[in-house]
Amino acid sequence: MKTKLLLLMAALLMTCGAQQTVAGDLRYIAADTLTLVGKAMPGGCHWHRVDTAKYAALPQKVKNLFRTPAGLAVCFTTDSKTIAARWELKKKKYNDNFSPIAQKGLDLYRLNEDGTWQWTGVGRPSMTNLKENKAVVAQNMPGKPTTYLLYLPLYTELVSLQIGVDSAATLQAAPDPFRHKVVIYGSSILHGVGCSRPGVAFASQMSRRTGINFINLGLSGRGKMEGSVADMLAQIDADAFVLDCMPNPTGDEINERAEYMVRTIREAHPKAPIIMIESYRWENNYTDSVARAAGDDRANAFVSQALRLIQAGVPYLYLIRDNNAIGDDHEGSADGIHPNDLGFARIIAAYEPELIRILRENGIE
Repeated sequence: MKTKLLLLMAALLMTCGAQQTVAGDLRYIAADTLTLVGKAMPGGCHWHRVDTAKYAALPQKVKNLFRTPAGLAVCFTTDSKTIAARWELKKKKYNDNFSPIAQKGLDLYRLNEDGTWQWTGVGRPSMTNLKENKAVVAQNMPGKPTTYLLYLPLYTELVSLQIGVDSAATLQAAPDPFRHKVVIYGSSILHGVGCSRPGVAFASQMSRRTGINFINLGLSGRGKMEGSVADMLAQIDADAFVLDCMPNPTGDEINERAEYMVRTIREAHPKAPIIMIESYRWENNYTDSVARAAGDDRANAFVSQALRLIQAGVPYLYLIRDNNAIGDDHEGSADGIHPNDLGFARIIAAYEPELIRILRENGIE
């Protein structure tokens, strides 16, 4: 009898394959069977923001960054009192200017009955094993059916992810909680460098606050407005496009590339709003005269190109000015360039009203 029972259990595990495993009192399910939120387009590797194989002309460093799951989240419903995770990453050393949790960890939010999202817990990555990670993300919860968003690492390519729940609990895919699609293309600031957790990044906060699906296409150090990137952006099925890429190109590069990017997107999406954001002045601009001159050069070029294209009659094109979004007390930066959590909160407070006004004017709400 015991032998038959063991054979039956083995058969069940073979049937489930990689979809489900049991460890202790927890049952693990492959997260790629659940709802993925925040991806720019279908196709390619499940955990990549963009199907980089499809766009061979993209610069290699851009491809590498698009393979990181910044802004992506797994959405599911469970009545488990415990939520755990096991995840494997491509091996990569830690950066020194933002937290390990933001770079390689997980960040969990739950949906309250009033429709707001509440932070619930984090999956802390290993500090010694740069590939394999496991963590209890939340525990001792009420055990009633609840919808969750589990944000993925901002800065390291994800290979696989399993979500663990109590063995008797239910776990199922939940509908995408956000509507529309607003693509934001930008720099390391948009990517999320400097923040404490993946869910603190600008696009993720905007999605939870507004219910609109803001897609994070931030590229750390590589949001340079290349023509191949413009061609790729134009192929995304989106309701609006936000260009928050001023910090990365030089002034000359902005003057050379901005018009092609704007007109390429406009040709593919005749009525989709294109919103250009003048990024805030970096904190190091107040102490480093060379950095300030370069910042002035970028800002002048970016604003001038936006105004020129608006005056040239490009329809549905908008410019949001900086107006010292990060604050004037010099406390909003993590490292002189990137915002800390306080800086991200201030940027959202500065940009959100104007962004939402423009989107609503164009029927996106």
